[in-house]
Order: sequence, then structure tokens, then C-alpha cells
Amino acid sequence: MKEEGFFLSNQPVDVEKWAKALQKPEAGGYCAFEGWVRNHNEGQKVSGLEYEIYEALAQKEGEKIIAEALEKFDIAGVSAFHRYGNLKIGDMAVWVGASAAHRDDAFKACRYVIDAIKFRVPVWKKEHYQTGEAKWVACHQCAAAGSDADHAHHHGAGCNHEHK
Repeated sequence: MKEEGFFLSNQPVDVEKWAKALQKPEAGGYCAFEGWVRNHNEGQKVSGLEYEIYEALAQKEGEKIIAEALEKFDIAGVSAFHRYGNLKIGDMAVWVGASAAHRDDAFKACRYVIDAIKFRVPVWKKEHYQTGEAKWVACHQCAAAGSDADHAHHHGAGCNHEHK
């Protein structure tokens, strides 16, 4: 497996290996985002998540996002992964890492990649609740509202609000 790029996995991932691959002589810093399964959402007690993916399209779109970040920001490297399958509370569901000569570029690239993944990569989330119930929580209205970061934060999360 290559050590940089976009990856999908149904198993836990060794983030340290990926972070180490981003340590390059031209990089003065590294920024990462880790997204974990939390125990609540919109007033419901969550017991776990189930992620489904359209693997071929998810991989292609993820690779496109990584290429865009490399073009758009002055960074030394960037990588990301998204898990699929059944995840427990506390499991890491998504990870993004970026390295750059200067911190601002690493922060901006990291934010760009996580927002783009949440908005564009075909991943569907089913929340399992402590009551025994479960429901899919994609927010298609949010995705239809536009491609800006203000709406990108909703993809994959339950949303019951109106969009302009």
C-alpha cells in the first residue's frame, strides 16, 4: 500500500505510519484532523455507526480531492482515509493529514480536504441507537445547497433544517 493519498478501509488504520510519511525535509509542520464516532447526535444516544460506500467512486473522488489540495495549497504532502463498515464509539472514522513549510498552508489544506470529503465522497452513515433503533442520517438537502464549506459540514450528519 502506498503511504500517501486517499484510502478506504474497513479496518482500523495505523495513523502514525501515515503521519510519518508526511514528514519531509521541506516541511516545517504537520496538521491532522481525526473524526471519531461519538455517543450522541441530535438528542439521541448513539451506540455505533455503520458506514456504506460506493467504493470505486469514493476512491476516485477522494484521489481527486487530494490532487486538488496539492495543486491549491503550498504543501509538502497530504493524505486521508475514511473507514467503512461497523464502527464503535471512539473509533476513528476519518483522518486527514497535511504537511507544509508553514503551518497556515497545512491547516488550510487539512480543512479543505475534510470538508471536501464530507461533501463529495459517497459515504452513507447509519446511526445505531441505544434504544435498538437505527436510521440512515444523510442530508441530501445540504449537499444540494451548494459546494461551499458552510454546507459541507453537514454531509453524512443528520439534519432536520431548511436550506435557502
